Amino acid sequence: MPMRVRTRRFLIAAAALTAAGSLTAMTPVAAGSGTSPARTARTAAAPGTAARTLSASVAPAAAAQGDPRSVTQRVADFYGAYIDTAWDGSDPAAGADAKALKAFYLTAGARRAVAAYEAREHADGVLFAQNVPVKWKVAYAGSGGGHATSRVYLTWSDGRNAQVTKIDVRSDLRTRKITDLRPVR
Repeated sequence: MPMRVRTRRFLIAAAALTAAGSLTAMTPVAAGSGTSPARTARTAAAPGTAARTLSASVAPAAAAQGDPRSVTQRVADFYGAYIDTAWDGSDPAAGADAKALKAFYLTAGARRAVAAYEAREHADGVLFAQNVPVKWKVAYAGSGGGHATSRVYLTWSDGRNAQVTKIDVRSDLRTRKITDLRPVR
């Protein structure tokens, strides 16, 4: 399974580099001006639809990075891969991928707790829901006693009034494995 996660990271990195490379072509336009390529293209070009189209199509390139020593990063890696797998639920490999992710990132006790929740609630025990969120974010929430807590924010729709749920994920600092998951009420 680690190979599959590394492959996804490689694809994300490749996409970011490709996006950054496409912006390189605009760099000479902005050289010495102290402004962004999009702003320079908007102000240097004659007014019209071409300038508006160029500025609308240029967006900052998404970047991803990580640190395998960070338990918070590890929780983020897990949730990112797990949500990707759940999102692609129609893929025949999705079920096996989700099981492998749980086996790699969660302790045996955490896997038992997740399975018990799923049997009792008929919902996903990692997301604490029956649906798949459209966005996620993970932040460090504290540590002590050999464990660290990360807070996972799951966003369930787009727009101003999107519902966000929170999950506290506890990880062992020595093994970096997830030991407990609890929805925040």
